[in-house]
Amino acid sequence: MKTLGAIVLAFVIIVIGLSVYLAPDDLAKCSERPSSEAACGVAGAIVAVSGGDTDARTHEAITLYENGWAPLLIFSGAAQDKSGPSNAAAMRLRALEAGVPNDAIIIEEYGETTKENAVNTQNIFTEKGISSVILVTSGYHQRRAGLEFKARTDVTVRNHPVASDGQWSWWWWLTPIGWFLAVGEFIKIVAFFIGGSR
Repeated sequence: MKTLGAIVLAFVIIVIGLSVYLAPDDLAKCSERPSSEAACGVAGAIVAVSGGDTDARTHEAITLYENGWAPLLIFSGAAQDKSGPSNAAAMRLRALEAGVPNDAIIIEEYGETTKENAVNTQNIFTEKGISSVILVTSGYHQRRAGLEFKARTDVTVRNHPVASDGQWSWWWWLTPIGWFLAVGEFIKIVAFFIGGSR
């Protein structure tokens, strides 16, 4: 019985640990809209990277923009289907349909990996004089994305994951895809720290 209890406890610790570690949210203690508090102030731009549930990531970035968190939206992501438009272009279209002005949207269409998303958007940050961003992606991907952007760019990065999307929620541990994503991201984070990020 003690062995079973130990296994259950270990399982719970692993699930909670991965849930918290993979999805850091620097806006968690902030209100819906920015404030004068240092960690909750307006950023230079909101950056959303494509992949996974791109629609959910786009929606979250648009919501932040509508709530006044930044004057610019930057969408980064190459085409999943090389015969069609880039993911970034599709995200831009959705933002336009939501009423975001065209001049408030910038797209980066060539990043195929998280590392490339970070490296390629650095050019935009430099050109536009952006010094701080709010980074939006799926919960399972947020930690690694934040690490890549902090390592590859010279801007202050605040993480803000989508709370729940088509692939990820607090109940991720009940599905095989949830474990695949969680363990896969953890391995990629380890690779990042030993110099093999992608």
